Amino acid sequence: MGIPWAEELLLFGLKQAWACVFGAALLVGIIGTKFWYPDIGLHRYDFLFCYAVSIQLLLLIFRLESLREVGVIFLFHLMATAMELFKTHDAIGSWSYPGEAFVRIGNVPLFAGFMYSAVGSYLARVWRGFEFKFENFPSLWVAGLLAGLSYINFFTHHFVPDIRWFLIAGILLAFARTQVLFRPDKMHRRMPLLFGFALVSLFIWIAENLGTYAKAWIYPHQANGWQWIGVEKWTAWFLLMQLSFVLIYALRCFEAWLEKEGKLTAVQTSGPKD
Repeated sequence: MGIPWAEELLLFGLKQAWACVFGAALLVGIIGTKFWYPDIGLHRYDFLFCYAVSIQLLLLIFRLESLREVGVIFLFHLMATAMELFKTHDAIGSWSYPGEAFVRIGNVPLFAGFMYSAVGSYLARVWRGFEFKFENFPSLWVAGLLAGLSYINFFTHHFVPDIRWFLIAGILLAFARTQVLFRPDKMHRRMPLLFGFALVSLFIWIAENLGTYAKAWIYPHQANGWQWIGVEKWTAWFLLMQLSFVLIYALRCFEAWLEKEGKLTAVQTSGPKD
């Protein structure tokens, strides 16, 4: 006689792994090219750019992501590239890319945007795979305002006081009663959405440490050798997770509206539950 929850736990793990396929493949490429990269006349960062584009195209060709999802993921890329250009500017220097690249804008090799796109890809796929529904989700304008302020704060905290702790407090307050319902197998389970934000942002922080170990990029304190990134960076990823989630949620709301209006015959995911 098997353990009652073992099969459900296994399916949960498999669905999570499937949702992570873009990010995991990108991380494998980043780490793999640290330890072995042949002299092929192509900079490592340019190879990673081509590699990331290939992954995205394969997901689209095999219909593992919809055009709408890719559109939102592309928005992630644009927003990330804008932030990267600012953060890596010589006058700011939050982090840097030590390698050479032909495909770049300013100090930013364009593969960098795909690291943020991987977050969007994960959210789109995990949402669809687990058929997310919600209870007590805050109004979209409140969630969107917090997300927008978080994005702005990534820029402004270099010049004015950092308000991240106020934003985190606002997110904790707005989402305090929000439950996400997810279906690993035959029935939906529930979890506080804030716990999901914290857990996913923790894994992103771990992946970031692996990425800097592979010297895909480095922070100033890592210039003379790799060191762990401080846990305080987790808070930045927590804010980014809420921002990313709201973007995907807005997409689902739009899809639900299209379906209601009869302009969308089939939606690949469960729409938001009011």
